[in-house]
Amino acid sequence: MRASTLTDVGEITVEERERPTPAADEVLVEVGACSVCMTDYHMYHGTFPIETPLVPGHEAAGTVADVGDDVTGFEAGDRVAVNPTVPCNACSYCKRGETHLCENNTSIGGAGDTILDGAFAEYVRVPAINVEDIGDMSFERAALAEPLACCVHGVEQVDLTPGDSVAIIGAGPIGLLLLQAFRNAGAAPVVVSELDPERRELAAELGADAVVDPDEVDPEEAIPEAAGGPVDIGVEAIGLVPTIEQANAVTAKGGSTLIFGVPEQDATLEVSPFDVFFDEVGYRGSYSLTTEDFERAITMLRYGRVDADSLVTERIGLDELPTAFERMGDAEGLKKVVVPDRD
Repeated sequence: MRASTLTDVGEITVEERERPTPAADEVLVEVGACSVCMTDYHMYHGTFPIETPLVPGHEAAGTVADVGDDVTGFEAGDRVAVNPTVPCNACSYCKRGETHLCENNTSIGGAGDTILDGAFAEYVRVPAINVEDIGDMSFERAALAEPLACCVHGVEQVDLTPGDSVAIIGAGPIGLLLLQAFRNAGAAPVVVSELDPERRELAAELGADAVVDPDEVDPEEAIPEAAGGPVDIGVEAIGLVPTIEQANAVTAKGGSTLIFGVPEQDATLEVSPFDVFFDEVGYRGSYSLTTEDFERAITMLRYGRVDADSLVTERIGLDELPTAFERMGDAEGLKKVVVPDRD
C-alpha cells in the first residue's frame, strides 16, 4: 500500500509499505477519506513533538477490507468511521468513563501517549471496537465525525442549559462545528467573531445569530452588544492567548470560558485569582473525545443535524499534504480531505 509518512519535521514521504494484517480483535479499513487536522499540522511543524517515522491522520472513514479472527459484528464491505482514541479501559479514568483522559492512551495517527500509524494511507489497522457503522453516508462527511465528537465533548464540558448565550472566537472548521454543536444543544444567541469574510458568511448560513469582524470593531464591545450582554459561555477556537483572553473578557459573571483551540505547549496565560473568585468565572478545557461522543457525532451526521459537507473545501491526494499544511498556515479554505485513491 501507499502511505504518506512523516519522516522528520517538515518532511513527508509517500512510500510503499506492506499492507497491515489485522490482529484477532482488529479490522483493516481501506481508507476512503481522511481529513487534515491542526494536530497533523503541529506534528508536521514540530510544535507537537512525536517520534518519526509515523503515518499521521486520525479523522478517517472507509470500507472494512478484512477482519481479525475474533471480530464479530463487522465484515468485509462494511462502511465505517474510525474513532482514533484507544483507551486502556483499566485505569481509574477509564473506569469512570473519562476515556479521553486515559493514563495509557493510545491514538491512531493523532495525539496520545502512544501513537500508532494513522490513516494518511490506503489502509489502516483499527481495533474493531473503534469503528462505527456509517450506512450510506459519504466517506468525506463521516471523516468529520471525530472533530465533531470533540465539539460535542466541548459542549458537555460547560454544562450548557438551553437558552444560554455563547460567543465563539474563530470560525475555522472547528469553530463552525462548535457553532452547530452548541445550536443543537439549545444555545441562544450564538455570536461568532471571525476575521475572514467568507468564514463569517458561512457562520451566518450555519446558524450564527450574529457575526463580528474583529478587524472592524472591538469584539469585547461588539459581542456583548450583539448578545444582549456578556455571554454565558465564551469559546476560544483558535489556540492563541490573546483570543483566549478575549473569550474570557466577554464571559458573564458565573459563566464559563472554554479553551478549545490548541495553544502552543509553552504558552502561558495570566489569570487574576480574585476575578475568578469574585466573578465565579471558570476556565474549562476540552481535549479529545469519548466513545459516547463519537457515537453521538455519527448519529448527528447521519440525520443531518450538522452540515459537514460545507466545510470540505479541498480534496487532495497522499502526495499533496505539504501543500495542504502550507495553505492551513495561511488560513486558506476550510477542511482539507485526503482521498488516497485520488492520486
